[in-house]
Amino acid sequence: MTIYENILRLTSYALNNSLITKEDIIYTQNKLLELFRLDGFETPVAPELPQVKTEDLEEILKEMLDYAGQNGIFEDSGIVSRDLFDTKIMGQLLPPPSDVIDIFKTLYDEESPKAATSWYYKFSCDTDYIRRYRVCKDLKWKTNTEYGDLDITINLSKPEKDPKAIAAARNMKQSGYPACLLCRQNEGYAGRMNHAARQTHRIIPLKLAGENWYMQYSPYVYYNEHCIVFDEKHEPMKIERKTFERLLDFVTQFPHYTLGSNADIPIVGGSILTHNHFQGGHYEFPMARAPIEKELKLKKFPKVKAGIVKWPMSLIRLDAESAEELVDAADFILQTWRNYTDQAAFIFAQTDGEIHNTITPIARRRGDLFELDLVLRNNITTQEHPLGVFHPHANLHHIKKENIGLIEVMGLAVLPSRLKKELADLETAVKAGKNLRQDEVLTKHADWIDEIKGKYSELNQEALQKEVGIVFSKVLEDAGVFKRNDEGQKAFLRFAEKLNV
Repeated sequence: MTIYENILRLTSYALNNSLITKEDIIYTQNKLLELFRLDGFETPVAPELPQVKTEDLEEILKEMLDYAGQNGIFEDSGIVSRDLFDTKIMGQLLPPPSDVIDIFKTLYDEESPKAATSWYYKFSCDTDYIRRYRVCKDLKWKTNTEYGDLDITINLSKPEKDPKAIAAARNMKQSGYPACLLCRQNEGYAGRMNHAARQTHRIIPLKLAGENWYMQYSPYVYYNEHCIVFDEKHEPMKIERKTFERLLDFVTQFPHYTLGSNADIPIVGGSILTHNHFQGGHYEFPMARAPIEKELKLKKFPKVKAGIVKWPMSLIRLDAESAEELVDAADFILQTWRNYTDQAAFIFAQTDGEIHNTITPIARRRGDLFELDLVLRNNITTQEHPLGVFHPHANLHHIKKENIGLIEVMGLAVLPSRLKKELADLETAVKAGKNLRQDEVLTKHADWIDEIKGKYSELNQEALQKEVGIVFSKVLEDAGVFKRNDEGQKAFLRFAEKLNV
């Protein structure tokens, strides 16, 4: 297709997906002509718009990028520079933030919160802010464990930077604008080699506990309507009473969503600790399905139902009709845990002035009830476990070495893209009877394969995926501060007793 044909096709795509109206057609085409340094169409009047399908967008953008790169409109140095320019292309089609906010608010007020978020999510996909054609490549499956079905994903939607892009980013002048990838200043930002383009980014303002916050979607959507809710101010993550108030205020406004926070200290926190934010979405995580296995009594909060949940990590669930009473109870547990030490369980509130105890909280609605899941976290390290005692142990690093953040805590594994090829190569190597320890890449899996191959007549992809899920359950057990054995559960009850002193 010629560049002129692709301009027409992209205009048609924008019209079909309500990014523009009929009145915007000529205006949009002229903006695209300008972007591609064209004086006009080859005829006095642009040809009629062709029929296109939503799934044609990837091809249209690829051909436009090829043309722009070949004609020196941008320097094509790989995936990063192409992503910067295709975001610029799509940015020509979008309405201003005020229009997006108006539509969202109208749908919220006149229809429902669910109608508003459904539209906003589709809009974020149609604009290519969420690149559907990449997200669909992620590998996803479920593995049954003693904790129920766990969700497993191998993330392929977040592109790895190529060497040219890394070199270009290194040689760039460092900028402090925007301060981070979450700041509201990203909305409409052109990006650079070391910072994603955001011309297609639109955010929704919220009031949470009387403060200014904003909602957006994750470009990589690890689950349905994967949203990020972030503070207007660029301030560090902090788990405090206000955190519970904000979470419960959000699920009051959006009762069909779950929302949680990463912890606020290194190792047990997420990848961004510099900007206070939450993550959630329209999705039932495995954690939400886990049952209470032991009820707890909170004498100070008789209207709050509490219990220890059957989960690989150490989880206390609270339910109440009153959000305020739930906040009171959650804050009490947080303060008690912050100051809790149990040497027999190797739990220390602090060492050498460094605080170790915090909580990963998750909020949801359960009918008329408000529900908070409080996951107890501790980030102490030792010489034996330099990455964290309550962190995936070294024998599991061949599958998962990264920090266990909020999403994993809730039972959804986000595993590195390398595993797609490694699992395929493992199947081939095992079938061929190869010595894995002589393979530079696969040797790290050798002990694991020796452990599991006797369980199956054929170690195919299905079996390997099942075993990856079982490894993930062990990863979560490693991250649990009170272990899933008699000694660990007795230690958990010792902490529970502190809640009634």
